[in-house]
Amino acid sequence: MNRSIDYERPALAVFWSYIRPHRGAFTLDMTLSLLAAAVDLIFPYATREAMNRLLPTKLYMTFFAVMAILLAAYLLRAWFQYLITIVGHRMGTLAEADMRRDVFRHMQSLSFSFFDRNRTGVLMARVTSDLFEIAELSHHGPENVLICGVTLLGSLAVLMTVNRKLALVLTLLLPITVGFALRQRVRMEEANREVKVRTGEINAAIESGISGIRTSKAFAAEKAEDEKFDRANEAFKKSKVRFYRAMGLFNAGIEASVGVMQVACMAAGGFLIMRGEMDLVDLLTFSLYIAAFLSPIRRLMQFTEIWAQGSAGFGRFLELMRTKPEITDAPNARELADVKGEVRLDHVSFRYRDGESVLENVSLTVAPGETYALVGSSGGGKTTICHLIPRFYDVTSGSVLIDGQDVREVTQESLHRNVGIIQQDVFLFAGTIMDNIRYGSPEADDRAVIEAAVRAEIHEDILRMPDGYDSFVGERGVVLSGGQKQRVAIARAFLKNPKILILDEATSALDSVTEQKIQKSLDVLSRGKTCIVIAHRLATVRSADRIGVIEDGRLVEEGTREELLRRAGRYATLEHAQE
Repeated sequence: MNRSIDYERPALAVFWSYIRPHRGAFTLDMTLSLLAAAVDLIFPYATREAMNRLLPTKLYMTFFAVMAILLAAYLLRAWFQYLITIVGHRMGTLAEADMRRDVFRHMQSLSFSFFDRNRTGVLMARVTSDLFEIAELSHHGPENVLICGVTLLGSLAVLMTVNRKLALVLTLLLPITVGFALRQRVRMEEANREVKVRTGEINAAIESGISGIRTSKAFAAEKAEDEKFDRANEAFKKSKVRFYRAMGLFNAGIEASVGVMQVACMAAGGFLIMRGEMDLVDLLTFSLYIAAFLSPIRRLMQFTEIWAQGSAGFGRFLELMRTKPEITDAPNARELADVKGEVRLDHVSFRYRDGESVLENVSLTVAPGETYALVGSSGGGKTTICHLIPRFYDVTSGSVLIDGQDVREVTQESLHRNVGIIQQDVFLFAGTIMDNIRYGSPEADDRAVIEAAVRAEIHEDILRMPDGYDSFVGERGVVLSGGQKQRVAIARAFLKNPKILILDEATSALDSVTEQKIQKSLDVLSRGKTCIVIAHRLATVRSADRIGVIEDGRLVEEGTREELLRRAGRYATLEHAQE
């Protein structure tokens, strides 16, 4: 996120913050636009002077010289327009890239709870299509405002010198057109905002349909997915039609206003000629200036759709940039350094936003270098505990401490550097195996990556792949088996080598033989480290130093395996049931 930009300021000020770094291109674009507008203003005036002064006095050579100059001016204007298109769009693209960089970085800083509430496809629409339309607005917006403003005011000023009465007729009609345009523009912007919401829903439906294609085929649910997409698509069509109705009304209203202006001015001009207060040359000049006057109005008509789309997109951009992370570093947060590995939960309770309580008054301590297993029924809160330790979420009450330091009082970066987590649902990036393993330590060399793969029992599998470590894993690692993905994630943890290791069903996708091999590697990895293990298969945690039983958000039992079996309580019941 660009820390130099205050996103709470008015939208126009934020918008200018992205134009300012490219003010050289912006200034050139505006200068060329001003020169192009000047050519449009000069032509009618030069024509009037030629017809009033040159032709009556038979200065034919001078007349044709003036016409040649005007031709050169219009050719120069065409060259200006060529440069405006290149420079303006380049500036817009640079501003768009800056916004996309900032919004992506900002999303990286947002808390897990934000992504719990927002679908991936909707967020993708905000980073892609919304920003493209903002780029168009950043180029065409200032350019059109300048050209149209200069042309309108310049034409009106010259018309006042030609015939004040006729110019007054035009001046009286202009506010009606402007008022209608402003009112209808607001409606178009609102309609376009709804279009963007529906576009995000379509993107979400597509993303969900593609990501879950194997599941939908496995359950023969293609028809249900089609119907889900059709509903989103139908909502999009209706919102788009409403936008085009608003745009159609705008265009029709402006065209009607333009027609009224032309007819009114021509009728008033004819009346003034009949009374001898105006001549034909002035009426012709007036007609040319009316054309120059109405041209920017039509230009604004074409620009209105870009404005509606771009301003709605920028509004959604600001909405996202103004979203604050729910979890932030404290002002005096310090680095978590020289970690020994003690983990303590002190009377911890937790509930998700507007949700039921997940944990109630849980207290436990894991000593440095100890392996502590969390077992119990699904949904009891085991994974939530593991999410609270690296501070993916903040506790509702109580505290989580590492080496006696509250995790809310240390920097998140140092906390995450010292806490490693391998989850049941492994995520692999759409890159090579080498890239995915190196994610655990970006500065590691190839030898370190290979060593981590060997210790995770995945090295031999990688060598059998067509491109070895340079083999692509596909979207979310789809070309790998479940066990292979799990072992790549374990290799990543070997490379990171954290002081505290959390294993959330880390070997659940492995067969028994491979699980035994991996377990040996994990035993090596966990030496000298604090290891917190979540497991449903109790056979995998029998060697743990201590075991805690979590049921309905509470720690109901704690002790060594032998102690828990002697108590014949909840743990004994679970183990006997599995046996």
